[in-house]
Amino acid sequence: MTKMLMTLLALGAIMSFSHAEMKCAAGKCGAAMKSDGQPKKMMKMFQSVSKGEATLLQKGEARAFCPECGMTLPMFYKTNHAATVDGKVKQYCSLHCVAEDMHKGSKLTDIKVVDTNTLKFIDAGKAFYVVGSHKKGTMSSVSKYAFAEKTAAEAFAKANGGKVVDFDSALKSAKADLEKESAMISRKQAMMSQKGEMIYGKMCQKTDQKFASTAEAKAFIVNNKLCEGLNGKQLQAVGLYLQSR
Repeated sequence: MTKMLMTLLALGAIMSFSHAEMKCAAGKCGAAMKSDGQPKKMMKMFQSVSKGEATLLQKGEARAFCPECGMTLPMFYKTNHAATVDGKVKQYCSLHCVAEDMHKGSKLTDIKVVDTNTLKFIDAGKAFYVVGSHKKGTMSSVSKYAFAEKTAAEAFAKANGGKVVDFDSALKSAKADLEKESAMISRKQAMMSQKGEMIYGKMCQKTDQKFASTAEAKAFIVNNKLCEGLNGKQLQAVGLYLQSR
């Protein structure tokens, strides 16, 4: 019974991102977010910042989305990481997605992380991470927030729980949970992709364009106004479908 409860709690935490995507991505996904004619109001997640507060280091049309999972970067900004891969900067929504890219064989250098307090990117290797706080994680049931100063990390841990560790330890934790969490995320994404196919059929212009990532698909949808009136969750679902079809 305890094992089942823990599994359900972990799944709920990991999948909180799908509910968060109800908010329009970067304010560009249309005038939806309505069911009864009134805009949906959502509680702001701890990870979220406004578009103007977020620093986007990567380039290109899909720069506002995580290249691994497609999630909207400002929405999960306080857990953002960035790294140079094959000479180009990639920006991730989470340490989970950093570990995922490493698992695929990518060589990441100059890894940076957002300081939870200042919202500035700092050297991840010199950062102090609070692992396992009561604040929700991004793409993980075990939250990981970084700070430039150890005193700031200790204060956060005192207020919110968790353990203060270095980058290597935080990354090791992410890698240890990668297989289990990726499996749960994949199941959720498969369900969202099915919904995306239905939404695409009803609300979108058709395209034969092929996409290498969900981020690329979402950028194409937004930039080409492919779908009318999508909210953030619907945009994520259609992006997942277009990438996987």
